Amino acid sequence: MASSSGYNKMFPVSWTELHRDARALAWRLADLGPFKGLVAITRGGLVPAAIVARELNLRLIDTICSSTYDRMERGAKVELLKGTIAEQDKGKGWLIVDDLVDTGVTARAVRARLPEAHFATVYAKPAGRPSVDSFITEVSQDTWILFPWDQEAVMAKTIAELKAGQ
Repeated sequence: MASSSGYNKMFPVSWTELHRDARALAWRLADLGPFKGLVAITRGGLVPAAIVARELNLRLIDTICSSTYDRMERGAKVELLKGTIAEQDKGKGWLIVDDLVDTGVTARAVRARLPEAHFATVYAKPAGRPSVDSFITEVSQDTWILFPWDQEAVMAKTIAELKAGQ
């Protein structure tokens, strides 16, 4: 990533690593329940939420849908596209799951609707960390987390090709 985007480091996460980290999150949450249900923040929270829901044997799963990317300034505003049934009781007894808390903009918008829910993410950055209750791995603010759904397998260049500048 170019430094002009604010990201100087890359943290690639494989499917296996994401699964391991989401299970670790479930272990951390296991003694905090029982939960009425789980609210996944779309889209990034869908995969970790499925893993956490399986591990905690949660069957009532809902989503809160948001868009946090502004064309001029990333994360400048949050548009909540769909609410959740958990809003009926301010999230009391519910678990919110997302893949990452970055700046905290999305987390604060969701927290405003579900102030009594337990908010958990797999990964956290310093600016957003105060917005969530639980997380597994913290990375620096200038790190881009490259999730497995944003990657594709490509043929690796040979050493000879790399040396030849191909």
